[in-house]
Amino acid sequence: MNLKGNSILLLFFIVIFTSCDDERFYDEYVNLDGKWTNKKEIKFSFEQKDTINLYNMFVTIRNNNDYAFNNLFLIVKMDQPNNIVKVDTLEYLMANPDGTLLGEGITDTKHNKLWFKENFKFPKSGNYSISITQANRETGKVKGVEDLEGITEVGFRIEKK
Repeated sequence: MNLKGNSILLLFFIVIFTSCDDERFYDEYVNLDGKWTNKKEIKFSFEQKDTINLYNMFVTIRNNNDYAFNNLFLIVKMDQPNNIVKVDTLEYLMANPDGTLLGEGITDTKHNKLWFKENFKFPKSGNYSISITQANRETGKVKGVEDLEGITEVGFRIEKK
């Protein structure tokens, strides 16, 4: 196949794979270069006009073999346009009992799509913001982990139900 044929084939696959995600309303990531400090608040902002349909929301995490914990603890804060702030402390299972990482991916980097809100109806149209911080601790210690190794990206995804 010549260069023109390869370019057309590549363009075809790009169009096919980017247009297959009809459920996606919002999907953004922040790169962390393999370490997430407990002082780093990850923020996402979006405008929502739909107050009728239901949505599912996810925190998305990409981690690698440097992640040393079985679980992940997060504090997720949602600021709504009606001046209501909702804060959730969440725990997610990130590894099997034998230590192998959960998530999708065939390399040492895994992608985890973690539930945040299911069947959520936005109460008011306007601007929303999501803030996520990590709150991991070592067993038996009160002080949280300052630098959480192995987290390469944190994202937030909203899908129309």
